[in-house]
Amino acid sequence: MFCMHWRVLAIFVVRSLKPAGDPHPMRFVSAITVLALLVSLPSADAGALPAPLQVDIPLSSGTLRAELFKPEGDGPFPAVIALHGCGGLAGRSEPVLPRYRDWAEQLLKDGKAVLLPDSYGSRGLGPQCRVKERPIRGRRERVEDIVASRQWLQQQPWAIHDRISLMGWAGGASALLWAVRPQLSTRGIEPDFRSAIAFYPDCRSSAGLGWSTRVPTLVLIGGKDDVASPPACRQMIDGARGRSALTRMVVYPGAYQDFDRVNLPLHALAGTSDAALPEHGHLASDAEARADSQKLVTEWLAR
Repeated sequence: MFCMHWRVLAIFVVRSLKPAGDPHPMRFVSAITVLALLVSLPSADAGALPAPLQVDIPLSSGTLRAELFKPEGDGPFPAVIALHGCGGLAGRSEPVLPRYRDWAEQLLKDGKAVLLPDSYGSRGLGPQCRVKERPIRGRRERVEDIVASRQWLQQQPWAIHDRISLMGWAGGASALLWAVRPQLSTRGIEPDFRSAIAFYPDCRSSAGLGWSTRVPTLVLIGGKDDVASPPACRQMIDGARGRSALTRMVVYPGAYQDFDRVNLPLHALAGTSDAALPEHGHLASDAEARADSQKLVTEWLAR
């Protein structure tokens, strides 16, 4: 639409600039050149991420709201269930926070649909980062949300049912680790998840419980992450060897939690009152780790 408006404007301006018998043809040529450049400008909407579609997913008790980004066309498409952290999925004026929209945009470019279940908002809850006794637990309610999301996707004609993967951040990544354990009943929903990617999960509860996974699982974490615990994740994965050869862990030595976000300066969380942030530790972007994680995510989901 933007380009069409420029074309109409160009025709109008050119006609007005070229009166009959113009003694300065080069002036006319210069005007044509400038307008040609204007017409060639990309649309203001080029590459913009479309608004997500809100969908309702039935739970055993209540309804799970989710935001869906889907490529154009009938598909079928691979799909990714993307799990928000303790700060929740939505912002004050947007259904999906920029950090998750950024990833949805990349996954869409790769031809994947992205389903983002809102585990907190669906239950009338705000951020849970600083809630001591959380009513929504990673190993129970959020796993239920994951299973329900997969079941919903497997009912959609546009989704490739054997190419549904999981991706989560922080608290969402911790829930993901519970969801891929062999002990989790799949409730007869086949096929299983294709793969899983966990960004900086808190592995401390899983490390001592004989964790393993039934699907290929990639764990990405910063070596300086002092919100989660890289040593606990290493202990968890090392303990899984012999029972599972499906896990890979990548540690970015100089990176903190949230390394995959854009333009987030290093800052300490102690003393901040934001309920959507953990109480302690540090957060920061890391351009190198972000770029590498994007490459690894693409490769892992292509397996």
